[in-house]
Amino acid sequence: MQLFVNLPVKDLARSKAFFTELGFTLFGAADDMASVVVNDETQVMLLAEPTFASYAHREVGDATKATEAILVLGVENEARVDELAAKAVEAGGTALGGARRDAFRYQRAFADLDGHHWEVLCLVQPS
Repeated sequence: MQLFVNLPVKDLARSKAFFTELGFTLFGAADDMASVVVNDETQVMLLAEPTFASYAHREVGDATKATEAILVLGVENEARVDELAAKAVEAGGTALGGARRDAFRYQRAFADLDGHHWEVLCLVQPS
């Protein structure tokens, strides 16, 4: 089974550049949408707001004013958490708080260019 997460974006070209700067590959780009390949089973579809609205059954929310979802990327180690969070900020995203650590996880958060909440997470193996 595959998972496709769809997100509305205000400026598709700008959003494509943002995710490319984070190191993701884009697939199937069209004039009004592009797919960010997370892995073989997961893609985040970036849809221009009018296109997203044509699929939605309710009003499209403003991610800069309310959290509609928290998208979490699981990575292999703490260094990768820090690297990806730093790249997001360098590419124009916004850091959301500082690093969080407990006995089971290490994570950092950022908002993308449209305000969508992302977390980068590394699970810590119990010792």
